[in-house]
Amino acid sequence: MRLLNLLKIAFKAIVLNKMRTLLTMLGIIIGVASVIAMLAIGEGSKESIRETISSMGSNMITIRPGADDRGPARGSGGNVQTLTLQDYEVIKAKSELLSYITPVVNGGGQVINGSNNWPSTIYGVNPDYLNIKVVGLQSGSMFTDAEVSSASKVVIIGQTVVDNVFPDGQDPVGQMVRFNNIPFKVIGVLEEKGENTFGQDQDDVVIAPYTTVQKRILAIDYLNQIMASAISEDDAPEAVTQVTEILRSQHKLLDNVDDDFHVRSMEELISTFSSTSEMLTILLVAVASISLLIGGIGIMNIMYVSVKERTKEIGLRMAVGGKGSDILMQFLIEAILISITGGVLGVILGLGSTVFIEKFLHWPTNVALYSIIISFAVCAVTGIFFGWYPAKKASALDPITALRYE
Repeated sequence: MRLLNLLKIAFKAIVLNKMRTLLTMLGIIIGVASVIAMLAIGEGSKESIRETISSMGSNMITIRPGADDRGPARGSGGNVQTLTLQDYEVIKAKSELLSYITPVVNGGGQVINGSNNWPSTIYGVNPDYLNIKVVGLQSGSMFTDAEVSSASKVVIIGQTVVDNVFPDGQDPVGQMVRFNNIPFKVIGVLEEKGENTFGQDQDDVVIAPYTTVQKRILAIDYLNQIMASAISEDDAPEAVTQVTEILRSQHKLLDNVDDDFHVRSMEELISTFSSTSEMLTILLVAVASISLLIGGIGIMNIMYVSVKERTKEIGLRMAVGGKGSDILMQFLIEAILISITGGVLGVILGLGSTVFIEKFLHWPTNVALYSIIISFAVCAVTGIFFGWYPAKKASALDPITALRYE
């Protein structure tokens, strides 16, 4: 019963000073909304990154030339010519944990059809490529091993290329196009995949036999990379280790010599990007939390003002038998009510912000339940922490002094 009366008194004091209370809540509202929105963006980004990379093939393993550029004092491997067809053949023959494997060479150029042209990238691969990338054909067919061996001038194109070089809606399968003035026959169109999380258009692509791209377009005898698919996602880490050992042996590298290549699995990429996203989320949440601190200071300030304004009221309550603990609880409950109410409004604003961000800014968001629970917990702690000292000061007032206060 006593607690109920204290709640009524605290609520009445808040209602009598609506504008002051709202302004006091503002820091809490903005802080909670910011924390929920930032965490939602962070979680949404991580989930989107995981889905995007997994859609490329969750078992996929990439082997690139040059030392791993994530370490200190190491250059990029993009211009290093340390992967060859012999490496591909040896990995294919010796690795027991790979289900598919393809050499990859790529270069940029213009796709031309009559008066229509479009800048794109051509990838030279073998028929395993579609299985590794987990992508199907919308129409037509994939080139064969025989066409790879004979360096046939055939291509498969993505939907973006189709839209730009066949704008009249003509079926591209069976038609001739030129890539850097070399004629190719279109034998297939890839299924549409759209943009990935990193803004890359996955449909702006031309695929041809790697032998054709090597000999007729790039005039090179090395590989830009090797792509493979592990038997299963669980086998991917062991497959990475096995491929690394095979290549070190193939390149005759001594134990004290660094790899002149680097091997990565999709899980490793997911982990790397997720870690980066998590660090940015923590930074943003830390910045947003400053608002909560400011809100807490605002509560302390307003409670001090309230104690000053109601000094006579406090003295009167104590004079008619009110205990110091009652006064303490009265002001503490008032501070907690302000904080919790601000928290509720902040959660509503935060959830509304995530809907706005996803609908209008098209950023991926994912509101986690723990972010709401943490926000409420922080609000309660803020109310107790910043309301305690003013409440304690009010409860320690001398009744006679308080009654004489002007």
